[in-house]
Amino acid sequence: MDPIDLEFDGMCDTLKEEVEDNTDIIMEGALIARDRVGVQDFVLLDSHTSEAAFLNNLRKRYQENLIYTYIGTLLVSVNPYKELDIYTVTQMQLYRGVNFFELPPHLYAIADNAYRVMCSEYNNHFILISGESGAGKTEASKKILQYYAVTCPTTEQLQVVRDRLLLSNPVLEAFGNAKTLRNDNSSRFGKYMDIQFDFKGAPVGGHILSYLIEKSRVVHQNHGERNFHIFYQLLEGGEKDLLCWLGLERNPQKYAYLIQGRCAKVFSINDKNDWKIVRKAFSIIDFTEKDLEHLFGIVASVLHLGNIQFEEDSNGHAIIRNGTQIKWISKLLGVHLSILQEALTHRKIEARSEEVLSPLNVDLAFYARDAVAKAIYGRTFTWLVNKINGSLANKDSTRKTVIGLLDIYGFEVLDTNSFEQFCINYCNEKLQQLLIEMTLKAEQEEYEMEGIEWEPIPYFNNKIICDLVEQKHKGIISILDEECLRPGEATDLSFLEKLEEKVGDHAHFVTRKLADQKTRKSIDWVDFRLLHYAGEVTYCAVGFLEKNNDLLYRNLKEVLCNSKNGIVRECFLLSELDSRRRPETVATQFKNSLMSLIEILMSKEPSYVRCIKPNENKEPGKFDDCLIRHQVKYLGLMEHLRVRRAGFAYRRKYEHFLQRYKSLCPATWPHWHGPAAEGVEKLIKHIGYKPEEYKLGRFIKGFINRKKPLCPENIEFVRLVQYKYLMKLRDHIPRNVLDKSWLQPPSILEEVKFAAGPSVCTDLAQISEMLQKICIRNLVRKYCRGVTPERKVQLQQKAVTSAIFRGKKEGYQQSINLPFADTRLKETDINPKVLQLIQGEKVKVRKENWSSAAVSTSQALQPHVMPQREELIPASYSQYATPVVKYDRNGFKARERLLVLTQSSAYVVEMAKIKQKIDYATLKGISTSNLCDGIVVIHVPEDNKQKGDVILQCEHVFETVTKLCMLSNKQNLVKVVKGRCQTRQSLDEKQFQFLVTRNGKEPAG
Repeated sequence: MDPIDLEFDGMCDTLKEEVEDNTDIIMEGALIARDRVGVQDFVLLDSHTSEAAFLNNLRKRYQENLIYTYIGTLLVSVNPYKELDIYTVTQMQLYRGVNFFELPPHLYAIADNAYRVMCSEYNNHFILISGESGAGKTEASKKILQYYAVTCPTTEQLQVVRDRLLLSNPVLEAFGNAKTLRNDNSSRFGKYMDIQFDFKGAPVGGHILSYLIEKSRVVHQNHGERNFHIFYQLLEGGEKDLLCWLGLERNPQKYAYLIQGRCAKVFSINDKNDWKIVRKAFSIIDFTEKDLEHLFGIVASVLHLGNIQFEEDSNGHAIIRNGTQIKWISKLLGVHLSILQEALTHRKIEARSEEVLSPLNVDLAFYARDAVAKAIYGRTFTWLVNKINGSLANKDSTRKTVIGLLDIYGFEVLDTNSFEQFCINYCNEKLQQLLIEMTLKAEQEEYEMEGIEWEPIPYFNNKIICDLVEQKHKGIISILDEECLRPGEATDLSFLEKLEEKVGDHAHFVTRKLADQKTRKSIDWVDFRLLHYAGEVTYCAVGFLEKNNDLLYRNLKEVLCNSKNGIVRECFLLSELDSRRRPETVATQFKNSLMSLIEILMSKEPSYVRCIKPNENKEPGKFDDCLIRHQVKYLGLMEHLRVRRAGFAYRRKYEHFLQRYKSLCPATWPHWHGPAAEGVEKLIKHIGYKPEEYKLGRFIKGFINRKKPLCPENIEFVRLVQYKYLMKLRDHIPRNVLDKSWLQPPSILEEVKFAAGPSVCTDLAQISEMLQKICIRNLVRKYCRGVTPERKVQLQQKAVTSAIFRGKKEGYQQSINLPFADTRLKETDINPKVLQLIQGEKVKVRKENWSSAAVSTSQALQPHVMPQREELIPASYSQYATPVVKYDRNGFKARERLLVLTQSSAYVVEMAKIKQKIDYATLKGISTSNLCDGIVVIHVPEDNKQKGDVILQCEHVFETVTKLCMLSNKQNLVKVVKGRCQTRQSLDEKQFQFLVTRNGKEPAG
C-alpha cells in the first residue's frame, strides 16, 4: 500500500475500540509519574510572583518533554521541535470525557473541555491559539482537529465531512504557508475555522474565514525564505505529463519567483510527499478535474510570469524580450496573446470620453507583471477557501453549535519590517486586547461585583496601541488611506511626514526626527518605530502606499475578466470594470475583517492556548532563557498567574462541586435533598476550610432564592443578573436585518418579576422580547433608509425572479448575488434605424407600484391587488437590450440577433432590420427549461402578424425573462418545464434540438 494511504488512513480512522481498564491505569500512572517534575499548574508554584521560578518550572518540564503546563484553565505550550509520542489514539481516548484537572496538562484536555461544555450547555466556543511565528500554533490547531475527528460520534455519512475537515489543512497549507527564517511551515495568512456540531455532538460541517494572504511573497522572498509551498510541490511531485502540459521543468532554479531566497530545497520539507497528500485531499474535498486543470494552470502561469523579462526599445518603452513565457501564459489562462502582451507593456488611461494607451517604461512593466501575479494568486486563494467551504457546508437548517479554531500569524520582528509585518502585528495587538478584555479585566470586575475583597493586579492594557493604529481619522491606517486617496503626488516620505505631524506626540510612536540622540542612531530616515505590547518594532515606510493601494491597471483587469480559465473568470468579474468606485484599501479591508473576527469571538466562550518558541534555531531540547522570558512578559503570563493566584483559580458550579465531593461530609452523603448551594456551604464547613480560603460571594442567598418572587433575599442577585444580561445584550445585538440571533435571558429568572414602575411588573423575558422588536424595527428602518432608488428597482426585480425560478431552475442560487444590469447593450450598439423605428414607444404609461412594502412577493405578481399611478417608467423598465442566439423553427439554424424590449413590444433585431415584433398583448406565455441552458421560448400565435414561437438562447436568462415578464405584466404565464437541450455537429453546421414537454417526458423519437 502507498505510504500516503497508510498515513491518511491512520489519521482518518476513528479507531474507537475500547481501551482496557488496566491500560488506562498504566497510562495514567505513567503520566502522573513523569509529571512529578515541577508543577503541572503554575497556580501551585510557591513563588508565584517570581519570574525566575516561573521560568525554572517551565525549563524543568521542557527538559523532560513535558511541553504543556496550565495557568488555571489556560494552557502554556512550548514547541519541542521534535515528534513526541503523546498524540496517539490511546491518549485521545484517555482524555475523552475526563474532568479537566484529573489528568496532566494536554492540548486534548482543552479540546475535550470545550466540547463537553458545548454539548452540556449548548453554547458556542472558540479556542484561541496565539504566540510568535514558529511557536507551534498551526500544529496545535491540527492536533485539536484530529482529536475531534477521532473522539466525536460519527456515522458513515458524516465520515465524509470529517475527512474533508481534516484534509482542508494540507490544501490551505500548500497555498498559504511558506518557509520563513523562523519557521519552515509558517502560516502566511490568518485562518479561523468553525466546526459545526449537531445536537448529538457529531461534526456535521464547517466554515473557514481567511485573513490577509501575504501576496507580496509571490514575487519577492527575503534571503533564507521560500515562496508558497505549492510551487515547489508541483515541480517536485507533479506527474511528468502534467508538467509538460503546463510548460514547466522540475528544477526550481529555472524560475525567478522561486530563487530569491536561495533555499529552494529544505531538509525538513518533503515536497514530493506533500504533493501526494495534497492531490489526495483534492479528490476527497470534491475538486473536479476541470477545477484542478484550471488551478494548476494558474500556479504555472505565475511561474511563467516571473520569467518574463523586459527591455527598452529605441523610444525607452518596454518590450518583451522573449515570447516563450507569454505564450504559455496565454494558453494556460485562456487569454489572447497579443492583447496580453499589449496589457503588460501599456497602460490604458481614460481622458474624458476617450481611452488612450500609454506605453510603459521597463520599471513600470515589471511593476505591472508583479501586480498581475499577486492579484491572480491572491484571488485564487480566496476562491480556494470558498471552494472548500462549499464542500464543508451543511445543508441541514437545524440549529448547530460550533467550536471555532483561530490559527493566525504570530507576532513578527524581522531585520526589515514592511507593510505585511505592520498588519500582522496589529492583528496580534487586537488579539492581545481580546485576551485582556475576556480574562484579566473581566475576572477582576467579576470579583468586585460579587463584593469579594480584592487587591487589583496591575497589567498593561494595550488599548492605547490599538487606538494608535485604528482610530478613525487619527490612527495610522486612516492617515495611510488619506495619503493613498488624496490628489497630488503622495509618496512614502509624505506619509511619514503626515505621521509625524498627526501622531508624533504619541508615547508609543517615534521616528528619527522625533527620537532622542541615542535612539536616532537605530532609526533610518524612512523608518518609524512602534512600541508594541511585545516590544519595539521598526517599520520601513518604503512600499506602504503601493501595498496599501494594491492597484491593478485597468487593461490588465480587462484581460483577466475575459479569461477562459474558469477560476480566473470567477475571480475577476466583468462588473468590476463597470464600477467607478475606488475599492477599499488593503489596510482598511484588514481592519474591518479583524473587527468582524473580534465580534465573532466575543460572542463565544473562550479557551486559550499560549504557544512559546524555546529558541531561534528550531533545535530540540534547547531552552533560551532570554527569548522565553521576553515571550512570557509580552504574553502577560505572569499577570494572568497573579490574577488566578490572588483570585480563586478553581471555580465550580454548586451542583458539580457537591456531586464530586459530597462523600466527604456525612450531611451530604449519599444524597443531599436541599439546594445545592446550601449543601456546598455545609460541606466546606465540615471539611474545615478557613474563611480566607474560599468565598461564596455576596449573592449566595440570592442564588438560593432565585426562583422566588422578588424579595429582600434575592433582589440584589436578581438586579445583578438583569444588569449583566443587559450589558451582555448590548455587545451582542444583531448588526443587520438578516441576523436572526438574539441573546436570550437567563432561564433561572423565568419566575422572577422586575418592577418596571409604581404599578407595573414585567419579567425579563418580556423586556427582552420588547427590546428585540425595537431592535428589529430600528434595523429595518435603517436598512430601508439606506436603499437607493436603483437598489430598490434591483430588489423588486429579484423578488419577481425568486417567485418565478426559486427551486425550479438550475443556476438560480448562483444568480442571486449577481446584480441585474439596466441593459446589456448601449444605445450605440443598436443600429440607429432600429432606434428610430421604436423610439415612439417611450411615452407615459400606467405602472404598477412594485415597491409596496405591505404586499408579498406572490401578491406583487398580481397587478390587480396594487394601486396604479400614471408616470414615466424608470429607465431600467423602459428599454432593455441583450445579445441572443435565435434558432430557426425549421432546421434549428443558429443566428446571432439582438433582443430589444420596450414598454409595449419585444423586438428580435438583425443589424438594421427588425426581424420580428412581438406585441405583449399577443404574448401567450414564456417557457424555460429547468436546466442551465439559457433557453427561452416566447409563445405567440401563428397568424399573419406573427411567425409563431421564438426560440432564443441568452447568457443572462434570469435577467432577460424577469424584465420581459414585468414589462409584459404576464408573470403568471412563465413556465419552467423539464427539458433537455442538445447540440450536435452535422455537415459543419451546428444544429439545435430543444426537447420540452409540459408533462416532463421526452417526446418519442
